[in-house]
Amino acid sequence: MTLIELIEASTARLTEAGVSFGHGTTNARDEAAWLILWSLGLPLDTELEGPQSQEMRPVSAAEHQQCATLIEARIVSRKPAAYLTREAWLQGVSFFVDERAIVPRSLIAELLVEGSLDYWLREDTHALLDLCTGNGSLAVIAALVYPDTSVDAADISADALAVAAINVERHHLSDRVHLIESDGLAAVQKTYDLILCNPPYVNAESMSSLPLEYQAEPAIALDGNRGGGADGMDFVRRLLTDIPRVMNPGAVLVLEIGHERTFFEAAFPTLAAVWLETSAGEDQVLLLTREALSA
Repeated sequence: MTLIELIEASTARLTEAGVSFGHGTTNARDEAAWLILWSLGLPLDTELEGPQSQEMRPVSAAEHQQCATLIEARIVSRKPAAYLTREAWLQGVSFFVDERAIVPRSLIAELLVEGSLDYWLREDTHALLDLCTGNGSLAVIAALVYPDTSVDAADISADALAVAAINVERHHLSDRVHLIESDGLAAVQKTYDLILCNPPYVNAESMSSLPLEYQAEPAIALDGNRGGGADGMDFVRRLLTDIPRVMNPGAVLVLEIGHERTFFEAAFPTLAAVWLETSAGEDQVLLLTREALSA
């Protein structure tokens, strides 16, 4: 069997099993390629088409069995692939991840890497906060994109922060990225020029019907109704009330709310939000100035 034949067979197997995607891939073909290349120790950017293609690389019987075992684990466990490989990629940056933290996939990462936030920053922007940091991916990417900044990364979960610590060390950023265990802003004492936040925002109805792959993630990172609400905005309401106190003059908050724009606008009908364009459209990430929040 060749590499491409194994990928095609595994694609069919994942499709037949009806697994769900969204944790780094959006379809069975990409998921199969990811798992197989990882299992074989091949780079994830291995060419599968063109003159340098590895598609005809032979796969031994032992390698075939190894890959088949991983594909079967993906199907049976319904865990995101990243939990099986202990690795996730965000904007070309590799991160360790396990079940203690949500699989990184924030659209804020592409805004950082593409420079889409630069217009809103000043030359004296030096202090950043990544709130609800999870495995620390946004904090790490922000520190890499803005080398003259200091980044605090806060999360309520000690388990998630333990994973974040691995990634901070992995990218040699211990001197610039500092971890804080905090329920929202409760333990945050400094003030900042730029605040990033990918909070729990999933509404109650959506939480009740999440695919198993999403149920494998820590619910605290997804469920936006832990204050007793149903629209997914419980954490966000508290955040927007508290956050002006930790924002320097001219500071901005970049907030991801996924597919919940309708609920967000119903909860904050008079708030002057700037919706930012991402690969998923213009309704999943917004920017709020300190002035807008104070008003």
